[in-house]
Amino acid sequence: MATVSPSWAYTLQLPHDPRAPGIARATLRTVLAAHDLTALTPTAELLASELLTNAHLHTRGPYALRIRGAGGGVEWLRIAVWDSDPQVPAGFGDVRPQAVGSAEGGRGLQLVQACADAWGAYTVGAGRGGKLLWAECACEG
Repeated sequence: MATVSPSWAYTLQLPHDPRAPGIARATLRTVLAAHDLTALTPTAELLASELLTNAHLHTRGPYALRIRGAGGGVEWLRIAVWDSDPQVPAGFGDVRPQAVGSAEGGRGLQLVQACADAWGAYTVGAGRGGKLLWAECACEG
């Protein structure tokens, strides 16, 4: 008899503090280990790191990490970061962002798009407002 893993989700509210992205990554590693998804850890941690750093560097308010998974044949994981700024970064939709020459920044969203199986963004109009950037990765279960 086949078993199907139920969907699950965790949300971690983070203050605008330079230690918050590291705390969020540690939480992500713990959640993945608890759900026996350690094979996704390197990719998931990179995706989360880029999205969290973007929220920390480009907003002034709090932000949140949301981790969602589902089972049943193919395990997939969605990493999402909410922040209070409703402006979606240029190029996060259909067009790939371009880093400028030897600039030290500007490559984070390129890494997300290169490593994720799917990604997207949407503005959040009601309640707290802001935006949610997300990326998904999958692995055979």
